[in-house]
Amino acid sequence: MTGTPAAAKTSDHDPIGHLSPTMLEGHVAFITGGGSGINLGIARAFARCGAAIAICGRTEERLAGAAEELRGMGAKVTYKAADVRDPEALQASVDHAVSELGDISITVAGAAGNFFAKAEEMSANAFRTVVDIDLMGAYHAARATFPSLQKTRGSILFISASQAFKATKYQAHVGAAKAGIEMLMKDLAVEWGGHGIRSNSLVPGPVEGTEGMARLAGPTGDDLWKRAVPLGRYAQTEEIGAMAAVLSGPLGAYVTGSQYTVDGGLGLVGSGHISDAVEKALFSEG
Repeated sequence: MTGTPAAAKTSDHDPIGHLSPTMLEGHVAFITGGGSGINLGIARAFARCGAAIAICGRTEERLAGAAEELRGMGAKVTYKAADVRDPEALQASVDHAVSELGDISITVAGAAGNFFAKAEEMSANAFRTVVDIDLMGAYHAARATFPSLQKTRGSILFISASQAFKATKYQAHVGAAKAGIEMLMKDLAVEWGGHGIRSNSLVPGPVEGTEGMARLAGPTGDDLWKRAVPLGRYAQTEEIGAMAAVLSGPLGAYVTGSQYTVDGGLGLVGSGHISDAVEKALFSEG
């Protein structure tokens, strides 16, 4: 008679239950875009592992709801709304986090924006908006938390995207911003390594139930995207969160300057059929 392994009691698609509840004990995490989606999934994983959490975003109501959920998991949580494009507002959010929870040891630069647009028709302001949110926002988060990270010999995790390394139609703005993030990650790994600060990036694939995925899949439907993923499904936010916890904690203590792709294999296949479907749905003149 064969038994069921104990690890199988937790769903493979919900790996947070496999994580040690003390793995991030004593850590303070600051997460931009932490009120929803992938970044809230990361916050949940950190909460499960014992970290104190500060979340930052533009919407006070969304942050309040996320904070209540995280407190329900037993985490110590604080938040202060800020737009990552505004370095002074973001600094105020970081200062609030430090005053409430102590020096930050994990920074997650996760705030992002996206939409489909033809490069030749996109306004300079639209292009700049994504660069300002994604790339400049990531830099602002890293710079604002540097004094804490220097004290704690902490970790920065940048949330990237496959557009950084895979050419994709109607995503020139996102590709440029995310490619910049990848190089920023590597430069900081080299420059701040002497302070004991680690710098890595996480590249999620399509994640179920997120606002970003709803926008991207809206014109073409979910089935097309799921068929494109070699594993044949979307990720759960918990799966992204689990990898973030591993990279940000003691298990990743010697990992820096590295890009970790958690996309079900999507980055290994071409983007042409998705681009063609988007073109037909959004830009066809017929």
